[in-house]
Amino acid sequence: MAKETKILSVEGMSCSHCENAVKKAVGALSGVDSVAVDLKGKKVTVDYDPGKVTVDTIKEAIEDQGYDVK
Repeated sequence: MAKETKILSVEGMSCSHCENAVKKAVGALSGVDSVAVDLKGKKVTVDYDPGKVTVDTIKEAIEDQGYDVK
């Protein structure tokens, strides 16, 4: 399966706790290989297998932590 990388714009992240919450929530999804959070750029970069997880599922995991995905 081909891996894909998606960069999401996420509002509301401001500290290391925010970063860890997003990494933990998204990283727990089946099919997600890696999660990188850029607090200053308000971006979350996710490497994932589109055959196992959808972008919508990734967005939901971030929004469930209380952040707003643009």
